[in-house]
Amino acid sequence: MSKTRQVNQTTVLILAAGRGARMRELTQHTPKPLIKLGQHSLIEHHLMRLAALGFKDIVINIAYLAEQISAALGDGSRYGLRIRYSDESSTGALETAGGIANALPLLKSDHFIVINSDIYTDFDYRQLLDVTDHHAHLVLVPNPAHNPLGDFGLTQQGIVVRKKSPEPTYTFSGIARYAKLLFSDVPVKKQPLSPVFDTLIQQGTLHGCLYNGLWQDVGTPERLKEIEQEQPLTTESENNPALDV
Repeated sequence: MSKTRQVNQTTVLILAAGRGARMRELTQHTPKPLIKLGQHSLIEHHLMRLAALGFKDIVINIAYLAEQISAALGDGSRYGLRIRYSDESSTGALETAGGIANALPLLKSDHFIVINSDIYTDFDYRQLLDVTDHHAHLVLVPNPAHNPLGDFGLTQQGIVVRKKSPEPTYTFSGIARYAKLLFSDVPVKKQPLSPVFDTLIQQGTLHGCLYNGLWQDVGTPERLKEIEQEQPLTTESENNPALDV
């Protein structure tokens, strides 16, 4: 299968259900994914990036102020995408594993990409299309100032392990590729991702790679300001003329 066809047929799930409490007053009346970073919202930066890379099929999980997100983004046609929504409003946000389990019926590809909506990055998601033999493949990044101890270690063979000092540790970027099969037995309820990772780590089957390029966690108002001041907010809007408003 050609890379272009792989891109077209791969579903991308963007996690956008959380309240974003660390954003304080910024998310009192606005869902975190719709907070502006430059001219566009956090989630729009992802959508424009994905569209420019050739992805078409997008699922967004929503819960907090869900109707604002679906109203703002619509069916995705404005971005050259097809957007569908996995709505968790009736239960409240299901955390990451529960949210993925709830979205499974909407994910058309056997392997899918997951992106946290509250990061800013220029990562090329097409790189993840070459790891379909793995149940889980995490993108790790150098530890940012707010997470100096990191989350995981990474062997030379690309196996993710629990962090071990003094070996280098890295931070989970919120970007990953998973097999649908991995979540087939995960209950649709509030469920974090860590138990899934723990099982794979025990089996030695959690894979990963290190990305040293642009990546920022937009978790607080302070970090939002830092990104606006330090990074040229490049977008893919030139490939989406309708976005130049």
